[in-house]
Order: sequence, then C-alpha cells, then structure tokens
Amino acid sequence: MGAGGGKGGRTKKPDKPATARRARNDPYPYVWLDGRFALRRSAAVPVTTHALHYGTSVFEGVRAYRGGEQLYVFRLGDHVRRLRRSGAHYRMSLPYSDEEIAGAITGLCRRNGARESCYIRPFYFVGDHGINLHVTEEAPVRVAVMLLPVGDLFDKRGISAGIVRCRKFSDASTPTQAKMGGNYLNAILATQQARAASRDEAIMLGMDGSVSEAPGENVFIVRKGRLITPPASSSALMGITRASVLEFAGGMGIDASERAVTRRQLLAADEVFLTGTAAEITPVRAVDGRPVGSGRAGPVTRRIMKRYERIVTGGDPEYARWLTPVYSQARG
Repeated sequence: MGAGGGKGGRTKKPDKPATARRARNDPYPYVWLDGRFALRRSAAVPVTTHALHYGTSVFEGVRAYRGGEQLYVFRLGDHVRRLRRSGAHYRMSLPYSDEEIAGAITGLCRRNGARESCYIRPFYFVGDHGINLHVTEEAPVRVAVMLLPVGDLFDKRGISAGIVRCRKFSDASTPTQAKMGGNYLNAILATQQARAASRDEAIMLGMDGSVSEAPGENVFIVRKGRLITPPASSSALMGITRASVLEFAGGMGIDASERAVTRRQLLAADEVFLTGTAAEITPVRAVDGRPVGSGRAGPVTRRIMKRYERIVTGGDPEYARWLTPVYSQARG
C-alpha cells in the first residue's frame, strides 16, 4: 500500500494539473483522500460522517518552505508521529504507516507542483459510525491531506494580546496533548473573547490560574535575557515549533527553560512572543493594553525570528535534519 495508492491498487490518475488549475483557479487543486489523489472539488464526505457530529477528527498543521529552488517540509516526521499519537488518545487507528503518510504529504506537494511556501493539513476522522459514542480501533477512519496557500498569520512587527476569561481545559477532562477537532472549540471561544476586546490574539490561563497558551500557539516570555515557556502541567500543547525554539536557543547561548508563568510575570515580561506552525515566531507588543517592554519586538525575539527563518529555508546546516526536501533535486 503506497502513499500515493489506495489499498490493493494503484493511484487513480485524475485530470491533468494544468487543466484543473485553469478550471478552478486553484493553486492546489489536488488533495489526497484514503490513499488516492483526487481533485479537491470531488473529494466529498457524507453528512452521516461521525466527525461532523462529535468532533472525532485528528489533525496536524505542517509547513513547507521554499529555500532556493527546493521546497522543504519542516519536521515532517515529528508531525506525523504526533498525528498518530493524538488519535491514540481516543482509540482511533490511523490505517497507514508513518512512512505512507509522510509520502502522501510530499507526493501531494509534487502533484500540485508546489514550489512556494505553503501550509499542509493532514487529518483523519471517524466516518460512518452512526450516532454511537463508543469509538474503538475498529471504527471506520478516513484520511486526507490538503494544501493551502500561506502568508503571515499575524503582523511580524508585533501583535496585541489579551488574557481572556475562557480557561484552557485540563487533562482531568480532556487529553491536552491531542490535536482533536473537538478540542478546538475551547480555542474558538478564547479567540472570540479576544477579538471582542479588540485584541489580535488571546492568551489563556490554565485551571490553576497560571499562563497556559494562546488558542493556536505556545507562549514564551523573556526576563533578563532568559526564555521561559509554560510546562506541560499548564495544559499547554507541547508544540513542535516550541520544542524547536527551546533546542536551538540553547545553541545560541540563550538560557531557555520550561517553568510555570504567572499572570503577573507575563504582564511584567521584558519580551513576549508566540510560537506555532502557522504563527511561526510572532512578537507580542502589548498584553491587556499594556506595552511589553518597548512595545516592539525585543532583541531576543528578533534573534529567535531570524534563526528560525534561516533554519526552515535550508540556510542552517546544523538543523538540516529537520527538513525533508520535496523534490529529488532542485531545478537548474
């Protein structure tokens, strides 16, 4: 069962890419669904799909970056492994190997002729399972991958953030390390509250009142040149971009640690920034209307931003192991 083929058969060849693009004016007209490439417009699921009713879907956000004439997928293996782990919390079985999912992702980039930086969304979900809440490994699971054009999610010069009323749920009720569709209703409420207060993004506290995370990002503060980010006990998702920053910051001589962050410490920080696949490294210039430091991206944040950009675009040999090239060779 290859990444580009369905179980027991070869990949069905859909319309030619150029024709599909002209017909739909879609930069990425192909998706990968249940082992086959298909046109996005024909990739439909029935209204009886269990995930539509109960949120039984698992997803990842992955980025591919253009570096010269190559396209690199950032930390592909880590994303695929987390994709599988997320579903395991709910006894959902991903019916493809990690290698097949990784191959589907790079293959879909090639099928769409992707050469510019893009966002990749692999996901799987429970299909026709009636209204039965007893999900087991035998429940029918469907798997898909799609590409989306991507720009900056936030203003890289800095954003405003607000601490919202909505608290991040804890492991006492729902697994915090599972990227499940249903879990993100919590993030939607937090975002709505932030936008209602005219903030660009929300910051959520955990059930104990300490800083947890933003709706789709991890939070870092800088105090006296040291990086601090909330630990897993805060209910924050242990993000892959977060892990990357913790690792490469140490190599830059920046002290970086996981430690509980109080609301007061957040408001008194010298610098604050958010990390995430879509947000990348985003400076926070104000929290609850109070300027953070000078009200601009601070020196540590700027260093982290520059290093991250160099790494993901293939300009840092030390972290080349985090990059998966999409094309066998760059165009000459």
